[in-house]
Amino acid sequence: MDSAKILALTGGVGGAKLALGLTDLLGEDQLEIVVNTADDFRHLGLNICPDIDTLLYTLSGKSNQQLGWGLAGESWAAMDALEQLGGETWFRLGDKDLATHLWRTQALGDGTCLAQVTDNLAKRMGVQHSIHPMSDDPVSTLVHSDEGDLPFQHYFVRRQCAPAVTGFSFRGLDRAVVNPAVSELIASQSLKGVVICPSNPFVSVDPILRLPGFYESLKASHIPVIAVSPIVAGMAIKGPAAKMMAELNMPVTALAVAEHYAEHYPGLLNHFVIDQSDGTLAPVINELGMIAATTATIMKTREDKRALAEFVLRLLEI
Repeated sequence: MDSAKILALTGGVGGAKLALGLTDLLGEDQLEIVVNTADDFRHLGLNICPDIDTLLYTLSGKSNQQLGWGLAGESWAAMDALEQLGGETWFRLGDKDLATHLWRTQALGDGTCLAQVTDNLAKRMGVQHSIHPMSDDPVSTLVHSDEGDLPFQHYFVRRQCAPAVTGFSFRGLDRAVVNPAVSELIASQSLKGVVICPSNPFVSVDPILRLPGFYESLKASHIPVIAVSPIVAGMAIKGPAAKMMAELNMPVTALAVAEHYAEHYPGLLNHFVIDQSDGTLAPVINELGMIAATTATIMKTREDKRALAEFVLRLLEI
């Protein structure tokens, strides 16, 4: 590998898996990662950044493989005690996980920006690659549903994605500024490719791409952009993307995800990576102005993650 840099966009568990594969192949000076922060929220007085923490825990090797979220070897004494007091325990925070949120909340309260707080946390956890929150400004996802408008974590965790969605909006997005480090990277000569990880297109990727000027700067840079579909054979490997698509009257297919990107971000994608089980969709995806690339995209093992990362990097000729 040369000194070319790759920027990965991610949010949630699926995105973190591919990000891990990329870190196995690219050094800390070759890969930078921007993370969705639109599902961040305050809970029990704490600043909680679920997508950032999922990525940090995954890259540091500390993630809970059984639960699929949080830290390995977790205990729940604080939540048990809070429950006895009649407190809110619908958002489960393990004892070790609480330490992350306490550390972050104190640092933010002392006036440190989220980007610096995240960088400090990453270093303390042994993560060498640069992790960038998409913005230092607060953005919050609002899920429009048959039960009214719900903050994302109330929809996702408290209601377990049960309400039928009708759309999404992002409070504060119009005033949010792209993380300066990310803007500088896009404007630099060193950035040679962008990878949109297989994250939920509506609530993980859209908030990043819809930051004022972000999509426009990527398109104007003419840097190759590759997206990996989170939908495989009509199912979301992780998370509610498939359920959301059905409720939004979209076909639950990789093609529909490609159409979403083509409609909302025309001309952005050079390649759209789909699973080999969806290979018959490739000709129609090609008609959208992007090139469909077919490979195994389900990442069950570390080797799977590296293999998909390697495939994506070959498409970028890195």
